[in-house]
Amino acid sequence: MNRALISVSDKTGVVDFARELVSLGWELLSTSGTMKMLKEAGLPVTSVSDVTGFPEICDGRVKTLHPKIHGALLARRDLPDHMRQLEENGIGTIDLVCVNLYPFRETVAKPDVTMEDAIEHIEIGGPSMVRSAAKNWESVTIVVNPEDYAPVIEELRTLGHTTPETRLCLSAKAYTHTAEYDMAIASWMRPKAGLPEKLFLEYDLCQPLRYGENPHQEAKFYKTSGRVPYSLATAEQLNGKELSYNNIQDANAALNIVREFKDKPFAVGLKHMNPCGAGVGETVSEAWTKAYEGDKTSIFGGIVAFNREVDLETAQMLKPIFLEIVMAPSFAPEALELLCSKKNLRVLKVDMEGEVTSQMACVSVNGGILVQNQDLETCSLSLDQCVTKAKPTEEQMRDLEFTWKMVKHVKSNAIVVGRDGMLLGVGAGQMNRVGSAEIALKQASATLVAGSASLDGETHATLGTVRGGTMSGANGGAERSEAVEPPELAAPAATLVLASDAFFPFDDCVTLSAKYGVKAIVQPGGSIRDEDSIKKCDELGIAMLFTGQRHFKH
Repeated sequence: MNRALISVSDKTGVVDFARELVSLGWELLSTSGTMKMLKEAGLPVTSVSDVTGFPEICDGRVKTLHPKIHGALLARRDLPDHMRQLEENGIGTIDLVCVNLYPFRETVAKPDVTMEDAIEHIEIGGPSMVRSAAKNWESVTIVVNPEDYAPVIEELRTLGHTTPETRLCLSAKAYTHTAEYDMAIASWMRPKAGLPEKLFLEYDLCQPLRYGENPHQEAKFYKTSGRVPYSLATAEQLNGKELSYNNIQDANAALNIVREFKDKPFAVGLKHMNPCGAGVGETVSEAWTKAYEGDKTSIFGGIVAFNREVDLETAQMLKPIFLEIVMAPSFAPEALELLCSKKNLRVLKVDMEGEVTSQMACVSVNGGILVQNQDLETCSLSLDQCVTKAKPTEEQMRDLEFTWKMVKHVKSNAIVVGRDGMLLGVGAGQMNRVGSAEIALKQASATLVAGSASLDGETHATLGTVRGGTMSGANGGAERSEAVEPPELAAPAATLVLASDAFFPFDDCVTLSAKYGVKAIVQPGGSIRDEDSIKKCDELGIAMLFTGQRHFKH
C-alpha cells in the first residue's frame, strides 16, 4: 500500500485531498494538528509517533526527525542495497509528502511580535521532510501548494501514479518554498544579530517580453506577490498587442501620476516616461480635453491614463488619435467597444482602489544595485509656505497644487507650467534648471497662442523679446554660464503658475518666468541663494511657496 505523510500549516483543501487519497487506497500518516483535523473528518490516519516508535518531544520541536521518516523518503527505489537496508530496519517507504510551512513572514509582521514568538514559528522537521522528498523526486511526490492537489489526484486516479515530469516540477516548487522560507528568516534575523544586511529579491515571472528597450536586448517582466493597486502586473488587458518593455515603463510612470489625483476626474498623456499633457476637470471628457490641448503633437504614439471610468464621449475623442495604451479603472461598455475596434490599441483595466504603501525601487548599476523607497509622499500646499510679499490667490493655489503634483513625475531638472488645472508646458531632463524653465515656458506660451480663442475674452498682448535670462549651473552650482537670449515670442497675457522639482540656485528662473506671465511659483527652497529668488519675486510681484520637499527624478 502507498503511504502519504500529511502535515500542513495551510490547511486549505487538505481534508478533501486526503479523502481522495484514501479512496485510491493510500495509507495516511500525520502529526498533531493536521492529524486531529483528518480524524475529525472521519479519515483513517496513523500518527507519525506510531511509525517511529518515539513520541513527539520538546513541545513538538522533534517529531519527524527520525530514520523511519527520512529513510522512507530518501531511499532510492532503484538501488537494491537501499531497499535492503529499509527492510532490515523495518522501514516502509513513503511515496507522497504533503507539507507546507508556518507563515513566518506573517508572524514577524505583527507589531507586537517577540523573539520567542518568531523562533517558535521556525520549522525544522517540515523543511527537512520537504527537502528529503524533493531530493528523491524520481520516487516521491512532494506537494507544498494546495493548488497542486487537484492535478496530483487526477494523475493518481487516471495513471495510478504521478508522472516523472510532474514530480520534477513539484520538486522545484518545493525547493522554492523552502528557499523563500529561509530567506524570510534570514532577512529578519540578520539585523537583530548585528550582521551586515543582505538583500534578497523575490519576484515571479509575469511574462517574457519580445525584447527590451531595443530589439537586441532581452527582457522579462517580473511581479511581486499579493495585491498592489496601480500595478500593471495585475492589470486586465482588454484589447491590443502584448505590452513591450517600453510600454510597461511608460504605463507605470503614467499610473504613478494618476494616483496623485483622486478628488476630481483626471487625465494624463505620457511619452518617454514624462507627461506631455494633463488636466483636471469636472468630467472625464473635460479632463481629457485639457490633457490633449496641452500638447497635441507629443501625444502621438503616447500613453493615456484616467482616474475615472472612460465614457463614450471620451472614447470618441480618443479613437482618432494614434495611441499605444489607454488605461482606466473601468470603461463604459459602449466606450470599450469603440476603443477595441482599433485592434492594436492596448486597453488596460487597472485596479486603482486603495493606497500604495512603501515599495522598494531598484536600479541596477555595474556590479551592484541601488535601492530606495518609492517617492510616495507629496506634501499639501498652504499659504503658510509663502515666502514672498505677494500671496497666491485661491485659484493660483489650486494650480500650484496641480503643478506641484505633476513636476514630481518629470525627469530632473524639471519645470512645469500650468493654469486652470491644465498642464501647459514641461521642461524635462535638462542639464540646468533655467534651460528646463525656458523649454516649459516657451511651450506654455505656444500652447496659449494656439488656444487663444478659448481664453475667456482675456486681453491679448505681446510679451516682446525675452532677454536677460541666464543659464545657471545644476542645482548647487557656484557659477553662472553665459546669458541666454530666447527668440522673440508673442503670447497672450495669462496668469501662469510654475513648479520646480528642486530649488533655484539663482534668481534667473524667476526673471525668465515673469517675462512669460508667471504670477506664482512653487519650489522646495533650500538654496544658499534663496534670498536672491525671494527678492526678485518681490520686485516682480510674484508669489512663491517653499515646500521644503525635493522631488528629484533621475
